[in-house]
Amino acid sequence: MVLLEFAFRDLLNPEFYIVNGGLWLFLFIVFAETGLFAGFFLPGDSLLFVAGIYSNELITKGLGLDVHSDFLHVVFLTILVVVAGVLGNGTGYWFGKKSGPTLYKRKDSFFFKKKYLEQAHEFYEKNGASTIVIARFLPIIRTFAPIVAGIVAMNKKKFAYYNVVGCIAWATTMLFAGHYLFKIILEEFNFNLKDHLEVIVLVIVFITTAPVLYKLFFAKKKPVT
Repeated sequence: MVLLEFAFRDLLNPEFYIVNGGLWLFLFIVFAETGLFAGFFLPGDSLLFVAGIYSNELITKGLGLDVHSDFLHVVFLTILVVVAGVLGNGTGYWFGKKSGPTLYKRKDSFFFKKKYLEQAHEFYEKNGASTIVIARFLPIIRTFAPIVAGIVAMNKKKFAYYNVVGCIAWATTMLFAGHYLFKIILEEFNFNLKDHLEVIVLVIVFITTAPVLYKLFFAKKKPVT
């Protein structure tokens, strides 16, 4: 019983992946969360934020590289995340183009929820190609948006452009925010965010999921005419 509870917490705890799995597990999670529909339950924004805090450890231990520059370590980590995220979205696009239509007939399981695919499709119809950029900052939508783009046969060049732009914006924002907010708060207020990551993660999860939750429970659907 203890093992099951521990495993469940691990799935939702971004610090666990980073501290125990290191750089390469972290990058795989980024890839899976943005490219495999089974990765919708994995931490995304909070994972990147926490990775920004641990950027020095991830680069020096994961790559065996120490340039003695916090800024360059974050830059290196950002480049790796962009590569993983772009490849992840590309995989989702390919999967959607090849087998997407059959997903609408697939039965729900723990790793697949058709309602998430439908929500992502609706989001895409409303926002168009810019969905690929916006979706980077929205849990669940982030995972299914590239699949939807493949299903609707979005132009490959257009998808590639928005894919790269969105991933750069997402990785840069989250990683640099995590790293420098940690440093500023520690230096100015002597408050170590590493000791209170559970609170930070909950705040990030609430902020990023609020739009999705609002749409699910409060947004009124337009009547069919």
